[in-house]
Amino acid sequence: MNILDTLNPEQKRAVLHDKGPLLILAGAGSGKTRVLTHRIAYLIEHRNVKPWNILAVTFTNKAAREMKERVDQIVGYGSHDIWVSTFHSTCVRILRRFIDRIGYERSFSIYDTDDSKTLMREVCKYLDIDTKRIPEKSILSAISRAKDELITPEEFEKSVNGDYMLKKQAEAYKEYQKRLKASNALDFDDLITKTVELFMTDKEALTYYQDRFRYIMVDEYQDTNTAQFRLIHLLASGINEQGKREYNLCVVGDDDQSIYKFRGANIQNILSFEKSFPNTKIIKLEQNYRSTKSILDTANEVIANNIGRKDKSLWTDNEKGEPVSYTQFESDIEEADSITSEIRRIVENNGASYNDFAILYRTNAQSRIFEERLIQKNIPYKIIGSVNFYARKEIKDILAYMKTIDNGLDNIAVKRIINVPRRGIGMTTIDRVNDYALLNGISFYEALVRSQQIPGLERSSSKIMSFVSMIEGLRTQLHQKNYNLAELIDDILDATGYLRELDAEGTDEARDRISNIDELVNKLVTYVEEAEDTPTLSGFLEEVALVSDIDSFDESADNIVLMTLHSAKGLEFPYVYMCGMEEGIFPGYMSIYADNPQEEIEEERRLCYVGITRAMKRLSLSAAKQRMSRGEMSYNKPSRFIHEIPRYLMKVNVPDNEPTKSFAFNKSSLFSEYRQSQKNYKPFITPEPRHLAGSNLTKLEYGIGDKVKHVKFGIGKVTDITMGGKDYEVTVDFERYGIKKLLASFAKLTLAD
Repeated sequence: MNILDTLNPEQKRAVLHDKGPLLILAGAGSGKTRVLTHRIAYLIEHRNVKPWNILAVTFTNKAAREMKERVDQIVGYGSHDIWVSTFHSTCVRILRRFIDRIGYERSFSIYDTDDSKTLMREVCKYLDIDTKRIPEKSILSAISRAKDELITPEEFEKSVNGDYMLKKQAEAYKEYQKRLKASNALDFDDLITKTVELFMTDKEALTYYQDRFRYIMVDEYQDTNTAQFRLIHLLASGINEQGKREYNLCVVGDDDQSIYKFRGANIQNILSFEKSFPNTKIIKLEQNYRSTKSILDTANEVIANNIGRKDKSLWTDNEKGEPVSYTQFESDIEEADSITSEIRRIVENNGASYNDFAILYRTNAQSRIFEERLIQKNIPYKIIGSVNFYARKEIKDILAYMKTIDNGLDNIAVKRIINVPRRGIGMTTIDRVNDYALLNGISFYEALVRSQQIPGLERSSSKIMSFVSMIEGLRTQLHQKNYNLAELIDDILDATGYLRELDAEGTDEARDRISNIDELVNKLVTYVEEAEDTPTLSGFLEEVALVSDIDSFDESADNIVLMTLHSAKGLEFPYVYMCGMEEGIFPGYMSIYADNPQEEIEEERRLCYVGITRAMKRLSLSAAKQRMSRGEMSYNKPSRFIHEIPRYLMKVNVPDNEPTKSFAFNKSSLFSEYRQSQKNYKPFITPEPRHLAGSNLTKLEYGIGDKVKHVKFGIGKVTDITMGGKDYEVTVDFERYGIKKLLASFAKLTLAD
């Protein structure tokens, strides 16, 4: 059978497109992955394009893996030569080959979010920045935004114009980058920006990849930022045999699903694509294969209210299906109780599985009540967005050893494990080593090697040198001929005594940590067995560093999925529940009262559209009249997005004790009603955490940053404490169960040893 036989007319047009820029506007569930994979196969089989001349870029490892598998099934021999990877993985591969051209070593480390936070804490301490006034998180966000726009520390500094906060952010940005460079490390944003820097300063490197990648395809193009746009533009600007630019660039995306502005995504990249790439051919994929007619009609009605979009409308040959359901509950507790009970009833009576269901919400805080109800009802669930496996303490410890062995310049990794397990090297010693390193312009590890020369370390020097000898021994072992990389973790555990210490502890938590380490061993073995090239320590650390939370989502596991609407993008479920459809929650209060409310509300509406189009069979929307927030009750009107859905498309469920007129569907009166009602109800607000100084509440024995113990959840780290009403709300990142928000008087947390 011809590979084109399974395609609809518009999909076929996209696959058959040969040279020149192509913009595929692919609506939700319209088969865009099928188009991309078939296009790759068509180029190879019918246009004689070499597999190694094709680059396909995605945003998640999960999407890249699925695309690669599909291409393998269609193409077969030679498909492994196609580059199918995420933006970040693509850039890492390029930088591993050429980063020495811009002053780094090829064995560079990749800093995750925690590493970046640790480094920024050091920077703020060094620069004497008051982190209560200018939080580290806000500085890192400002730096990330600057990198998204390809703004260097020097350019950032010039734009300060006397603003105190910007001045401090500029100082921190410059010092942060200086220390990254000294550690031979890149953060996630650097992976893109340094590749752009490489291509803009080294013509040979750019030409090499322009010649290699004659055909470039980009998925989810609406999510690209300025740096990613620049990267793709540079790669696609190669010259053909006739000395002309062809821009053999095919991008697939949907401006209606552009929901990552907060991460730097620039919707103008897709809205203005044809201006950036002359002679662009535009093809719309509007036939949906996922959802019922009722769900699609609802999605179309909502998104049609956006002005900044390209005209398109989803349609389907699927059945009409059930009307979209809308229920306004008395409270958020009633909302969670009713939804979880309904899910269990459907599973028990209709033969559905728990993994057919997704509960979607706007903010992570909304998950707590659902978790409680699901636990009470003994219903299995999985939260997407909880603590990543690789963020667990024991995993980060072992990875830090591996990073130190691979790249001794990585100061953050070395500092993490210099006294793990405990070897009698305290903070005073570490500070003296760090000061010596800064004074002499060397890495922290190099300073450890010279510890015998550092004044005041006479008593600690032997302990330090023992650590250095251990690292050097492991490094020598790693480079021995025929050394099995899969044995490295065992060698680290044996040399450090890490596992013996956990064994001696003998607690359930220690056993869980040992199980996690065993799983890391499994991961390393799998990497060695499946590596396309020669497996290396750098390659393993790179693969681990680029894992995202969604990559761990197991669609076959029989549990309900709870996640934010942002996390749900790219997924689909037979049954979808969208909760908290209230003004002040969705759209959020900050969007309603933003400086540019239209732009922000349109982003929220696109997010609503994404949520609606996750549903295949049944969509349920819900709101609560009253909802607890920060220990106080707030009263919320139904979301404007509910009002944008025509009455005939919805089945409105009203509690027996409520009149049908509990809300109106009159669009014209919605906003005037909303403004008039402001004095009568308090919108849902997520304020900045308040300082606890001066509180009359009983003083807690722990504070932010302390390790605490919970009778059920075990050990965790306090990340936030907020005063709400008559109690403290304590946010704890538990090593085993992830992030939980607890009321202090009920949680009875105690300081961990």
